[in-house]
Amino acid sequence: MDLTILYRGPLASCDYDCPYCPFAKRRDSRAQLAADRAALERFATWAAAQHDDRLSLLFTPWGEGLVRSWYRRALVELSRLPHIRRVAIQTNLSCRTDWLAAADLDTVALWCTFHPGQTPYDRFLGKCHDLATRGVRHSVGVVGLPEHLEHARRLRADLPAHVYLWVNAAEGRTYTDAEADEWTALDPLFPYSRHAHRSAGLPCRTGESVISVDGEGTVRRCHFVRSELGNLYDGSYRRALGPRACPLALCDCHIGYVHLETLPLYDVFAGGVLERIPAEPLPFSIPQPHRHRTLSGFEQRVL
Repeated sequence: MDLTILYRGPLASCDYDCPYCPFAKRRDSRAQLAADRAALERFATWAAAQHDDRLSLLFTPWGEGLVRSWYRRALVELSRLPHIRRVAIQTNLSCRTDWLAAADLDTVALWCTFHPGQTPYDRFLGKCHDLATRGVRHSVGVVGLPEHLEHARRLRADLPAHVYLWVNAAEGRTYTDAEADEWTALDPLFPYSRHAHRSAGLPCRTGESVISVDGEGTVRRCHFVRSELGNLYDGSYRRALGPRACPLALCDCHIGYVHLETLPLYDVFAGGVLERIPAEPLPFSIPQPHRHRTLSGFEQRVL
């Protein structure tokens, strides 16, 4: 069986304090961190034992996982197993990157988010270039807030051309066509994020070939539908797998609507759905520099 699993354990702590995130600068206690570690290790042990299945895994913690050794270790160990097709994680990239030397680069991948004001731009960019040099599959993105636009333009100019820069529409924000055009010039797929997608009654891969799992092993069709399909560890979820329509009116998060069968995104991201990497390079507009700003070395080479 080919199965995609989105895992989200109890971890809810983060080293950043982004104003648009409810988990900013939240600190887990030692007991909470120990519980998260135990839950993750249980999940990784289960995944490693599923030799008859072909698994694709995406870790989507509420907090930042890669500053914790158990997440780094899980990605490395799982990446080296033949039945694991992909293992990826969403990260702010605040961690070091040398641990990736031990991972199978054909399997591991990172979904990286730049949060302006939380980390120096050059530090984040340097880590992105280190990933590119190491040959690590990764995408890079930002939240589409007005104050992030110039940062995103600079990032698009400084990143290697093959690295996809995605833009997430800010939650609750309405974009004018002119504003949307500015973001679409950087991310041609931004229109998919700009508006929530009508999903009620429409076919979706979640609950059939894609599932969500929490730290207790409770299986749901996705992070956004609370009804349970069973438990991962007793195998009861398997009886519930099958095609089913979405019960929600709207789907407005990429990790949800990417699985809608009515959208073409499985073709767009073929081979890179979990890490958000398009199968083919997308056209984008490299912004011309403002006259008052001195070009960086990266920009001079790109422009």
